[in-house]
Amino acid sequence: MESTRSIPGAQAIARAARLLRLVTASGANGAGLQELARDADLSRSTAHRLLTALKAEGLVDRDDDSTRWMPGPELFLMGTAAAARYDVTALARDLVRSLAVKTEESAFFSARRADETVCLLREEGSFPIRSFVLSEGVRFPLGVASAGLAILAFLPDHDVDSYLERHPELEERWGGPHGERPLRTRLAETKERGYAINPGLIVEGSWGMGAAVFDRAGRPEWALSLTGVEFRFGPERIAQLGRTLLAHAHELSARIANARR
Repeated sequence: MESTRSIPGAQAIARAARLLRLVTASGANGAGLQELARDADLSRSTAHRLLTALKAEGLVDRDDDSTRWMPGPELFLMGTAAAARYDVTALARDLVRSLAVKTEESAFFSARRADETVCLLREEGSFPIRSFVLSEGVRFPLGVASAGLAILAFLPDHDVDSYLERHPELEERWGGPHGERPLRTRLAETKERGYAINPGLIVEGSWGMGAAVFDRAGRPEWALSLTGVEFRFGPERIAQLGRTLLAHAHELSARIANARR
């Protein structure tokens, strides 16, 4: 495969794509220039120049009052066109709702995009105390949130090795439990158990559980997950939630396989 470094203009496209992902992940409130530049590892002037070019094409927009950057109308049109091929949220929606009803916790459906997961659906549970770590459009690296941990655990060993080689920054950015050795331990536990557990490693007191959803070829490309407050995740209830989560994930995997025959 040809390296992107040898493709003219590839660096500019990669930077613009990174900014697009950050803008779409910022949600309805958008993101400020300084925040976007920092997260994209760009200077303010470079980030502003790229965002201005993207705005001219309708891919991002800038709120005149807050000066924050938000997704543009062209992204909606592009997403609508791509949905016919890639969107499986219609197959997942009632299962996410079922998870929220049966567990009373917040339930989610996430998709793998390269080395990240992006949340596509969120359904609130009825329990009045909730965790707000995850919402539609939010991205996490694989192995960090419970959805990405579940997906990474069921990738082939050589893919896991390659991923960890590409991302030595996980420990520095997300803390000691995301160093290679403890992460590999949690991956092995997830694979043996069948589902992932995140014991408040992103936000203290906010626990998560995730189960991988597979495509027809057996690749983990999506995940269902739950989040809630710590005292709701005792050992007995975790086992019960895990069984419910796996049953819904297996049902969704079957639906996706049958829909794409």
